[in-house]
Amino acid sequence: MKAITRSLIIVAVAGLALFAAACPEKRSIAEINANPSRYQNKEVGIIGTVTDSYGLSIPGTGISGGAYKIDDGTGSIWVVTDRNVPARGSRIGISGTVGTGVSYKGRNYGLGIFEKERRYKGR
Repeated sequence: MKAITRSLIIVAVAGLALFAAACPEKRSIAEINANPSRYQNKEVGIIGTVTDSYGLSIPGTGISGGAYKIDDGTGSIWVVTDRNVPARGSRIGISGTVGTGVSYKGRNYGLGIFEKERRYKGR
């Protein structure tokens, strides 16, 4: 009986470790802006409010995308997405890859994040 319990605990701990390793690190925008080379090409998670957004969405065609600026109280950063951009004032959490020279439709946004996932926190 002890061997089965011990085996289940080991499997549970290993599963939890794998799950935690797959989650992006939550960082403040100030940390990313202060040391961009540390986060270059790494996935991070941030939570903040959308302060500016530019996008294009043509219903029925699947064409959408744009860029928006997110502020978490410590600073702001541009986020590039291939989905619809969130409205100004939206409270969201995102995960994505940090990159320099982020550009969209010919406009350069400098240091930014390429969005992979988004969750709305409400307005």
